[in-house]
Amino acid sequence: MLGGSFFVAIMRNMIGAGIMLAVFLLLDRPRYPEKRMLGSYLLFGVISAIGFSVWYICDRDNFVRFAGMLSIPVLGIFCMKMSRDSLYLSLYKLTLGFYLLSVVVFCGVDGSRLWFQGSIWADIVIRIILAGVIIYIMVHFIRRNFLEGVDYLSEEMDLFSMVTVLLSLLIAALIAFWPGSHEFSILHMGRIAILMFMAGVIQYMVYQLYLHRGKERRFRVEKQLLETNEQLIRRQMELMCKSKEELARIRHDARHHCLLIEEYIRSGESDKLLAYVKQYREDVEDGESSCPGGNETIGNILSIYIGQAQKENITVTTNVQVKGNIAVRDIDLVAVIANIFENAIHGCLASGRPEKNIYISVTRKGRKMVIQCRNTCAEDTRIKNGLPESDRGNRTGIASVLKVVSYYKGETEFLLEDGMFVVKILINIPEESSSTAPI
Repeated sequence: MLGGSFFVAIMRNMIGAGIMLAVFLLLDRPRYPEKRMLGSYLLFGVISAIGFSVWYICDRDNFVRFAGMLSIPVLGIFCMKMSRDSLYLSLYKLTLGFYLLSVVVFCGVDGSRLWFQGSIWADIVIRIILAGVIIYIMVHFIRRNFLEGVDYLSEEMDLFSMVTVLLSLLIAALIAFWPGSHEFSILHMGRIAILMFMAGVIQYMVYQLYLHRGKERRFRVEKQLLETNEQLIRRQMELMCKSKEELARIRHDARHHCLLIEEYIRSGESDKLLAYVKQYREDVEDGESSCPGGNETIGNILSIYIGQAQKENITVTTNVQVKGNIAVRDIDLVAVIANIFENAIHGCLASGRPEKNIYISVTRKGRKMVIQCRNTCAEDTRIKNGLPESDRGNRTGIASVLKVVSYYKGETEFLLEDGMFVVKILINIPEESSSTAPI
């Protein structure tokens, strides 16, 4: 450190706090409205800079040793309280801000000593210029790409990623901030520059690794959803072929009915004709098979999987009370209903029980749709962290369901009740004009 008065310390601390807070805020999804966030960040930055400056005047040696490292918890707690991102993602943004602060401090101090004979004002000017460059790059080149991938990072970042980043950063920061033997030499500057570069590479590699993992996982979910829709379309085509065969049979039978009716009319046997027509009408009414419920998409999905369940000797009971079209995409209805029905069939088959049952209910009340499914399940079926877990299957289908439900700001609950696996899903139906895709 190059020393200086209380005023100089305030300027340095304002620059340092500004860098960390600005980097975090630019990459953050804030919890509160924009004006409130800006005011809160500005006020906290000023208060923290004054507090650290008072510490600098009272105990300069300990300030030089520990101020840099203590800025992480002091500013970090505030930033995390103001953010709605996950803990690990917030820690990553915080360490990135601290890393850039370390780079600015290193360049300011050693740049001043290398080119300006240790001038305090040269140090401050270098810090201001670098801080401006960092914020400019963040705004114009990094922020947009980061926020586009923030969902992937939030889903994938874990404790291991944070330990890796923090340890690499700690090594570089200790050398940058710890005074010790801060002799001025090109060799010493080179060592710090290499450590800073390596810490930056690790930061970037962790970002790219978890961004790639998040995208890969999302692509797997989307692939499974497309496969489910392809399977549904294939089964719908099979139903269409069966419908054509049934239509041909009806036409063939209708020809015989017409011939018999003509004969009754020709012979004047009115009573027999009326009796025959009445019997034919009763047969037609008894043979009617409407799709479950009043919604065509839901009815088609259920019809396909009811047929599949019946082939496996599974008893299916349905209760559908959804009339007409709703502002939920057909592909999303398939993702939810088809997946839970298919999982229910697999659960029944895995149970090994002679009696296998599935009860599925789809009802609507106002702008809410409730889907509930109960099915016979295996004894080893478990619920862990609120999600089903079994050795007999994967959770890709469950991931599709959770994504769709999350998009519609709904709720999902998995339960085990009396040997039955229970799924309860609440979907908030958007306005009719809403057509944004969840994927």
